[in-house]
Amino acid sequence: MKLVNTSVKRPVGVIMIVLAIIAMGVISVRNLAIDLFPEIDLPIAVVATSYPDAAPQEVEKLVSEPIEGGLSSIEGVNTIQSQSQTGSSLVIIMFENGTNLDNALLEVRESVDQVKAMLPDGANDPSVLRFNPNQMPIMWVGLTGSDTTTLQTVAEDTIQPYFERQSGVASVSVEGGEERIIELELNRSAMMQYGVSTQSIQQALQGANQSGSAGAIQQGDQDLQLRVDGTFESVDDIAHSIIQTPQGAQITIEDVAEVKDTLQKNGTTLVNNETAVVLSILKQSDGNTVEVSDNVLAAMDDLNEDLPEGVSLDVVVDTSDFIKQSINSVIQNMIFGGIFALLVLLLFLKSVRATLVIGVSIPIAIVSTFVLLYFTGETLNVLTMGGLALGIGMMVDSSIVILENIVSYRQKGYNIKEAAIKGASELAPAVIASTTTTLVVFLPIVFVEGMASELFTPLALTVSFALIASLAVSVTLIPMLSSKLLTKAMQNNGRRYWFDRFLQKVINGYQRVIEKALKLRKTTIAITIAAIIASVSLIPFIGTAFIPEGDQGQLGITVETPTGTNEEKRLAITEQVNEKLAEYDEVIDVSYVTVGGGNPEDAMMTGGSDASYQIQLLPADERDQTTASVAQQLDEELQDIAGAEITVSEASSGAGLGDPIQIQISGPETEVLQELSDQVLMVLEDVEGVYNPTSSLSDTQPEMAVQVDRDLAAQYGLSYQEVMSQIQLGFTGQTIMQYREAGEEMNVKLIYPEDQRSTINDLENLLIQNQQGTTIPLQAIADFEQEQSAATISRQNQQRQVNITSGIVGSDLGTVSQNVENALDSIGFPDDYDYSIGGQAEDMAEAFVDLGLALVLSIFLVYAVMAIQFENFLHPLIIMFSMPATAVGVFGGLFITGQPLSITAFIGVIMLAGIVVNNAIVLVDYINILRNRGMDRHEAIVEAGKTRLRPILMTTLTTILAMVPLALGYGEGAEMQQPMAITVIFGLLTSSIFTLVLIPVVYTYFDNLSERMKGWFTRKNKKEKEKEA
Repeated sequence: MKLVNTSVKRPVGVIMIVLAIIAMGVISVRNLAIDLFPEIDLPIAVVATSYPDAAPQEVEKLVSEPIEGGLSSIEGVNTIQSQSQTGSSLVIIMFENGTNLDNALLEVRESVDQVKAMLPDGANDPSVLRFNPNQMPIMWVGLTGSDTTTLQTVAEDTIQPYFERQSGVASVSVEGGEERIIELELNRSAMMQYGVSTQSIQQALQGANQSGSAGAIQQGDQDLQLRVDGTFESVDDIAHSIIQTPQGAQITIEDVAEVKDTLQKNGTTLVNNETAVVLSILKQSDGNTVEVSDNVLAAMDDLNEDLPEGVSLDVVVDTSDFIKQSINSVIQNMIFGGIFALLVLLLFLKSVRATLVIGVSIPIAIVSTFVLLYFTGETLNVLTMGGLALGIGMMVDSSIVILENIVSYRQKGYNIKEAAIKGASELAPAVIASTTTTLVVFLPIVFVEGMASELFTPLALTVSFALIASLAVSVTLIPMLSSKLLTKAMQNNGRRYWFDRFLQKVINGYQRVIEKALKLRKTTIAITIAAIIASVSLIPFIGTAFIPEGDQGQLGITVETPTGTNEEKRLAITEQVNEKLAEYDEVIDVSYVTVGGGNPEDAMMTGGSDASYQIQLLPADERDQTTASVAQQLDEELQDIAGAEITVSEASSGAGLGDPIQIQISGPETEVLQELSDQVLMVLEDVEGVYNPTSSLSDTQPEMAVQVDRDLAAQYGLSYQEVMSQIQLGFTGQTIMQYREAGEEMNVKLIYPEDQRSTINDLENLLIQNQQGTTIPLQAIADFEQEQSAATISRQNQQRQVNITSGIVGSDLGTVSQNVENALDSIGFPDDYDYSIGGQAEDMAEAFVDLGLALVLSIFLVYAVMAIQFENFLHPLIIMFSMPATAVGVFGGLFITGQPLSITAFIGVIMLAGIVVNNAIVLVDYINILRNRGMDRHEAIVEAGKTRLRPILMTTLTTILAMVPLALGYGEGAEMQQPMAITVIFGLLTSSIFTLVLIPVVYTYFDNLSERMKGWFTRKNKKEKEKEA
């Protein structure tokens, strides 16, 4: 092979190329973004619209439905979901896999622009957003102290802008504290006396608070721009603003309203029970999470030096900690795996120099992989690093085969250079073919769609890059180093080492087994089939899961109180939760809670009727309980607190996973959906494994429905919109403008005194004023009905829907999902009503189907590569019989270790399809070589098995032992790679055993078949010739 020849004869050139690759690798790894998971780009868009203070039914009818209708005609839309809550609408558009989301977003914006004119006047413009599960805050930082006003000022004026200037930070949000606001508390009697309406007050203030350009004048050679500045300079300016009455008189604002410069509380925020303001930090989409976190931590050190006395700035939650620990764990497992692989090589090769020659291929292959990852835009995460760790043992396989052949030529008397060139050149094609069989199994994964593709394509690319790099090293660097370092190494000195004696005993034992198997061929086949059937029968006991969750040590607690619950009651409930959390001091590191708050202008906020906790547990090695067990225990204990619905959940891994079980019930009537929801919740209580089921209709709120008689209103000269606007003003107030003072911007709000807007009587007697100044009580044109309504109205594909979600505990996802489906079948759903099971259960089912197809395609591609290599159709079929035996190891290994069959384990099965055939290829190829040399079939099979046992053991043990640290699951984040490593280890182990025994037996059957076919064709040709004669 010319490449091998050039590498051996030009060592300086090879070394310089390697050094260049190392340099590029160092630069690449420094510039690679670090995150927990690969960037997930799902084809999902979101349209968020705020409609302040509007009820959910009103939001649904006036906002969500028109937007849904406008979006339904867009090509490629798979599902449209909407959530209508008090003051906000969220419409989620899910496109078909493979849709270009950039183009789809343009169509969404165009459709939304067309719908804008149909939205009510009080609704803000919809925002069209790209759904990105990675765009969650990476850090929460708490500013604690006794004075909330000081905390708010320091947070917004000093800390927030300083954080936002740090490299990689996209935005910083401030939660809690107090916000300055100018309230104009209207005097209803005075307004009626002067005949002044809220509209005239608003127009007077907006007209007085103006500034603008008025042209230019000349002064000498200069043009002076004229600017008229009439903006308010003080609160007194607002109070003294002139209003023109209908009678032509002039009065001031303070004649009809009390002007208050006050503070509006943005909820209550506590960090470890101390008053606080919390800043949440979002990174840029291409930012490096760890690097951004380090930048913020450095900025905190700078800021802490200048904070006011009694104020401190501390990290509440830093997601980069888990990322660092996870990456470090993978690196540590990778190092240990590499050491184990090298110890195996040292044991077999009996030479430190030879071991180092092969060992050098590992770091160079890894560094080369970093270069390729950089140019393909991938990140360093637990999956790409896990791919490297999984590939450590496979990286040396090619080098082992090449080195062994070089040594073989050396021991035949060739000089070291000739041995290096001949040994490497002879087996280079075989090495390329065997590596190709491993590589092709990853090709179908790239074409799998959905979450499985998003998560595991980077892993497939990483392993592929590592194997390609190790292949290049094996045919270039290995022969070159061998020619320089192995001049004396590995020459037979006549001594027999203990391991050689042990290995000879293994070979002799294997010879007896193979001869026995060849005599009892049917028994061997029967035992194999029985073992496979027995292992497959373990599947129900193994269970299935989607993606293993890492123990991040983060909990979330939501405290949902009925809408209308006052802040004192919410704080009292929160205090009870805090008391319960105090009992968990041995596992909780830091916690913060936000009670109330929320921006009514922000459609992504859910309002101020909830309390939410973020809890960071101590590191996993400093506590006895897992995050999941703490969450379950806390959830059970907090159910005793009355007056609120409290849910404890483990923080999401960041991979965009939904709830484990999500039941979607759809139908036209809300009342029927409520009944079905109650039945489903009742049934789920008895389903084993279901944990904390909740319904979207469980969260109801008391509502006073105002039914305006449009005909009566019209008789008084009032439109429906005018009546609704005045009701909103009467009870929630109305922000009419912004006022600036010393660089600070604050809202100016019209509002009536609290004692005039707190009772049903106040509502009924609310005076509605028409454009002529005439006022009438609201009860004269409206009826009132008190009822309970859903706090959130969900819809899917323009039909109302109920979402019931639950976690799972004490069982696997597949089993629980099946139990739930069986339970739901016992409920009689009326016509036009149906249910579907979604969440992780649906994602898992779809992923298994996709990966099953990928496995079938991988097996075909492996067969195709071998058929090309052997230029024969039968020999690859013989080798393919090594694959079914992997089921024994895969299912047996998962059963023994208690791991469910997850999609990470499934990826391991696909990897095995390309790995296990390599041993069979070596065996069958050598059997054919010996038969071509004149050996009979039986002798060739036994001799090939004895000769190839040693390299098969070497490659199998290096691959297996390199994965042992991953399979043990030590360290944070190891849960993701553990099932994959277990699958490959047990699958490869059992497959290797069966390959060494089963493949020779299958070879004899296929050889007999081949002889019969040859005989049949020979006889047929003979008869045809006789006929012609």
